[in-house]
Amino acid sequence: MAFFIGIDIGTSGTRAIVINEKGAVLGSASAPHSCQSPKPLWSEQNPSEWWEATKKAVPEAVAAAGVKPKQIAAIGLSGQMHGLTLLDAKNAVLRPAILWNDQRTALECEDITNRAGGRKALLELVSNPALTGFTAPKMLWVRKNEPKVWEKAKKALLPKDYVRFLLTGEYATEVSDASGTLLLDVTKRCWSKKLLQKLELDEALLPKVFESPEITGIVSIEASEALGGSVLAGTPVVGGGGDQAAGGVGAGIVQSGSASVSLGTSGVVFLHADKVKTDPDGRLHTFCHAVPGKWHLMGVSLSSGGSFQWFRNALGSPEASVAALTGVDVYDLLVEEAKRVPAGSDGLYFLPYLTGERTPHADPYATGAYIGITPRTNKGAMARAIVEGVCYSLRDSVEICRMLKLPVEGIRVTGGGAKNPFWRQAIADIFGQQTMALQASEGPAFGVALLAAVGAGAFASVEEACAATVRTTSPLVPNVEAVKTYDRLYPLWQGLYRALKPDFEKLAKG
Repeated sequence: MAFFIGIDIGTSGTRAIVINEKGAVLGSASAPHSCQSPKPLWSEQNPSEWWEATKKAVPEAVAAAGVKPKQIAAIGLSGQMHGLTLLDAKNAVLRPAILWNDQRTALECEDITNRAGGRKALLELVSNPALTGFTAPKMLWVRKNEPKVWEKAKKALLPKDYVRFLLTGEYATEVSDASGTLLLDVTKRCWSKKLLQKLELDEALLPKVFESPEITGIVSIEASEALGGSVLAGTPVVGGGGDQAAGGVGAGIVQSGSASVSLGTSGVVFLHADKVKTDPDGRLHTFCHAVPGKWHLMGVSLSSGGSFQWFRNALGSPEASVAALTGVDVYDLLVEEAKRVPAGSDGLYFLPYLTGERTPHADPYATGAYIGITPRTNKGAMARAIVEGVCYSLRDSVEICRMLKLPVEGIRVTGGGAKNPFWRQAIADIFGQQTMALQASEGPAFGVALLAAVGAGAFASVEEACAATVRTTSPLVPNVEAVKTYDRLYPLWQGLYRALKPDFEKLAKG
């Protein structure tokens, strides 16, 4: 039997898993990364940490699986999207990578839109508007603000593709991650020569683009040695996917109408599409799927789990102390407090815009806010308001899908939040749709391990691989009374952003 490795270069850490041809996870391991914020709204990471984490996680996962290196048939790579890694002519990293949640590029987004000939023209070229999280604005920012660095830049790689380079010596990417650079012709699944010309960017900076299950290179002798011999030189490495497309594969979102909600640091609504479908207002992203010849639409809320993490860090010290003594997860303790408060959080609302927002507002200046604090407000209401605010923000994306007449047939919930039934029930009630989790959730790492299996010939297609391996739990059905409450409160919640929007930029600029 052959075995396959999936590696996910996440924001907070790298995870590696080993699966067999039945999709069973035999071994896994993780290693952390650190992030830096040298200025407000900036987010950076040292790319060397991705490789160090990979060198730690892969050998540990292979050892835990109890398989021999010669039995590993292929490797798949996933990673945080949009991050800019610049290499010089000798392949040295020129500066810290600028990450997906960095908000410094508002002016560059305006420049890109103007150079393209306006928002509509940009959508026609690359199916998406210019957003601060995307890669192209970061490239223009470095060119403008760090010209000496830009002069030395010979390659621009996404996070997982930098690890691919260290594994294989190849400059390569694949269509799903490349879609998030704002430089890919999403319809034709190749770099947009027209936009590159308008932005005065040399295509030679960019790696070759593959479909996600395609083999992009093989593990080098040097990389095999760096991984402690846990993977043999010559092992194929497939294209893989950006974390969301890879997670979509891992969740089985590979057919029309299938949709997922990922609850990680950010929150993502992910919808499969058999044909290119672009939101004319550019609120949803239209990207190539990791399924060859297919696409997906995606709405992103930048601070979903991140909002609850902030709450834990800022106000969860008592629960953290209890958790340390009892071994109970601190998040579960905070959720228990939220459960004691009825739907609607006693009139308390939360806007989860701690690092700006992407869908549907594309507003880098938006900030988080509690509204409706009264003498009755307690910690449980504050915790529940965060859960509800995050779910409202994700419902924004679902409502756009419905306006575009795209079918949404049940929601598969993935990510850290999927482990908690309270979060899944909140999504069911606020969306008015049944939700289910995965029986075994390994996220993007599992998705790219399946892509590796397809690339190695274990399955004829991505769809076949998912049908054979992905299983869900029993669905949670929406609570009728809660649905009525949330349908009444949701428009009020939406109005809070509109009321505060004029002041967000003023507050950000002091």
